[in-house]
Amino acid sequence: MKTLHVEAGTHLYGGGLQVFFLVQGLQARGEEAVLACPTGSAIAAQARNHGLQVREIAMGGDQDIGLIGRVRSLIRAERPDLVHLHSRRGSDVWGALAARLEGIPTVMSRRNDNPEPRGWFHLKYKLYDRVVAISEGIRQVLLDAGLAPDKVVCVHSAVDTVRYRPHCDDMDWFRDEFELACDELTIAMAAQFITRKGHRTLIAALPAVLAARPRTRLLLFGQGPEMAAMQKLVQGADLQRQVLFAGFRSDLDRVLPCVDVMAHPAEMEGLGVALLQAAACGIPIVAGRAGGIPEIVRSGINGELIEPGDVGALSGHLIRLLGDAALRRRYGAAGRALTLAEFSVDAMVEGNLQVYREVCAARGLRA
Repeated sequence: MKTLHVEAGTHLYGGGLQVFFLVQGLQARGEEAVLACPTGSAIAAQARNHGLQVREIAMGGDQDIGLIGRVRSLIRAERPDLVHLHSRRGSDVWGALAARLEGIPTVMSRRNDNPEPRGWFHLKYKLYDRVVAISEGIRQVLLDAGLAPDKVVCVHSAVDTVRYRPHCDDMDWFRDEFELACDELTIAMAAQFITRKGHRTLIAALPAVLAARPRTRLLLFGQGPEMAAMQKLVQGADLQRQVLFAGFRSDLDRVLPCVDVMAHPAEMEGLGVALLQAAACGIPIVAGRAGGIPEIVRSGINGELIEPGDVGALSGHLIRLLGDAALRRRYGAAGRALTLAEFSVDAMVEGNLQVYREVCAARGLRA
């Protein structure tokens, strides 16, 4: 089977990384897969470096109606059996229209749990033969909005459990890199600085945590439009010494195994790749009960869940974990086992491939 994958994102993390895993996994299984992505994007460079078939084209977002013609040209040149659309930014609609005009089956991945206007939702989702939700939480959002149960399937996102694994080889480097004392414990959060990720809740919980565990530092990884506001919030609370804005890191596989606890008090979340990475590294997690997060964080097993915005619950769980090394180890081991069992790259590739086979069979096409 030959598939054409359209990814409009430019970065190699989050959804873009999942697309790379999928295309690479399909090729490893002997399936032909072609990746269409923005010119000059990080995902294009990574895919090409790994010997994958890449077609770079202009992608201008939701208003770029010309993308229809560019995707149609790609379809005619590549002659795929199926088109898989992986992101929004216009490619979800314009790419689907292109595939429909060329008579090609279309699958769309849904990676977030944001609600969409009901009228628009029903028009848009008629374009797809099948929708792949990356969590059961997202699948339920789609069902609640009126999508037929047989049109949407959950295939979990994956984590590279070889790259992300428990180890303490770099603890000296870690302490030097982030200027940590030997007796300081660390809480980390790795997320884009946007409102729904819950940075405000974490910062509000920090004074109580520090009162109980004063030798604690908070490392905030990521970037985004809310970063300056969070820096002001930290300054206003006089927490500059305890909070480090560490920026975007491409070496989280080296960083996360050295962290003591991961926090992610999100108010909305499709699944949470950073949570998968933390779990794969054997790190206990305290996170918001939102979207697909409970599929990764199992309360009392590999972490704890709070209701979004519950500052007291967040500080309480963090204090307990920071004070109990044995509990951190137990939760960490359970998280590692969970990622190996349910969130492997092989399972994600096989799940998507099964969707392709079913869609082609329903169209009477040979897969």
